[in-house]
Amino acid sequence: MLFPFEHHNFSAFHALSPQDETALVSRARLLQAASLRGALSPQLKGKKLGILCDEGSDGSESRLLFQRAAEELGAHVATIRPALSSLGSPGEVEHTARVLGRFYDALECQGMAPEIVRQIARHAEIPVYDGLACASHSTARLADLLDERTSPADNRRFVLQALLSGSVA
Repeated sequence: MLFPFEHHNFSAFHALSPQDETALVSRARLLQAASLRGALSPQLKGKKLGILCDEGSDGSESRLLFQRAAEELGAHVATIRPALSSLGSPGEVEHTARVLGRFYDALECQGMAPEIVRQIARHAEIPVYDGLACASHSTARLADLLDERTSPADNRRFVLQALLSGSVA
């Protein structure tokens, strides 16, 4: 099943269209139901995702949320601390992004300057998310649209999983 997020500009994912939101919530509800049945499938088996976070960024809760959401779908997740914000040259960021794009199927950037995230997204040629698992991200509110059979934290995880399963080919 194709999902509408495969060609989305992920670094600007804070602005979902109403159609994207509807599709994302529908997919999250399917994942919620599958989880309640104990039948969550490893849709991302064999995929490698990276979490980029600069030293000192305090987002351990969001890193753990992203990691759990991806690993439950079968992905391997690595935390990378590239210190890209301290690099002076856009060429260094471009080179690093291209290398990361060869090793990973998607990247989650947390606690990084928006311009750095945009540069990574331009050059990595894979989905790049900007704080997708952070509480302030626009997708966080979509968890409230799922039913109350599961906790708010689980509902947030299902929304993340819906987006990941629809965007990581």
